[in-house]
Amino acid sequence: MDGVLWHGEIPHDGLIECFEAIRSTGRSFMLATNNSSGTVKQYVDKLYRMGVKVNKNAILSSAIATASYLSTRSPNGARVFAIGGEGLHHALNKKRFTMVESNADYVVVGIDRDISWEKLEIATLNIREGAVFVGTNPDVTLPSERGIGIGNGAILAALQSATDVHPLIIGKPQPMLYQQAMARLNANQHNTLAIGDRLDTDILGAERAGISSLLVLTGITSEDMLHSSNIKPNCVLPGMPELTAALMDNPIIGEK
Repeated sequence: MDGVLWHGEIPHDGLIECFEAIRSTGRSFMLATNNSSGTVKQYVDKLYRMGVKVNKNAILSSAIATASYLSTRSPNGARVFAIGGEGLHHALNKKRFTMVESNADYVVVGIDRDISWEKLEIATLNIREGAVFVGTNPDVTLPSERGIGIGNGAILAALQSATDVHPLIIGKPQPMLYQQAMARLNANQHNTLAIGDRLDTDILGAERAGISSLLVLTGITSEDMLHSSNIKPNCVLPGMPELTAALMDNPIIGEK
C-alpha cells in the first residue's frame, strides 16, 4: 500500500478509479503490505477516508503474516519480546503469544515510530540469550508525504550489528506474504499479479513466489533505479491511472 496507493496520508491520483476498475472487471484483490505498524481496522478506515471501501479480509500485513507463521512454529504459544506498532502487537496477541521483556523465545521486530535505546537493548539481550530473531520485513526506507524516510530494515540492521545474528524475514522479498495472500484469494501462481513500487521487496518477492509482477513508479523506485537493477518486473506503469486503463483494456492482464 505504501508507495502504491498513497504517500502517508496523501492518496495517489486515480486511487478510487483503480479500485472501481478492479471490481468492475471481476478481479479479486488482496492488499498485502510489508508495513507492520497498522491494524486491519486502521487500514480499512484509512482507505475509507480516501474514498475506497474494502472488507477487513482484504488486508494482509507483514504483522499478520508473522504472527500466523510463528503460530505454526509454536502452536501452544510462546514468549515474545516485540518491537513495533499497534498492528504487530495486536496480531501477536490475537495468536495468544505472551509479551515479555526477558527470557523470550522470539524477538519480533517491525517498524516502530517510538523506537528507543531501551527497546534495542532489551531486544539485543534476548537475542544474545538465544531468542529467535524475527523481522516482519526488511524495508530500509518508507515513503511518506514528507519524502523517503527510515524503514524497519534500519532497525534490523542495528540489532544484527549488535548481536551478529541475521533475522528471519517473513515479509517480502520472502515469498510467504504472497503465498498467504494467494491462499486467502483461492488463487494460484498463474492467475495472480503482484503490484508494487519496490524492486528489492515487491518485485523480487513476486519472482520468488513464482507470480507475475507489475512495478509502478509512484514510490521508491525511479526509472534510473529500474534500468540499473538486475531485478526486473514483468511490466512497468507510471501509476494508477495507467493501471486502470490497462485493467479495463486487457481482461487477462497478470496471467502468464
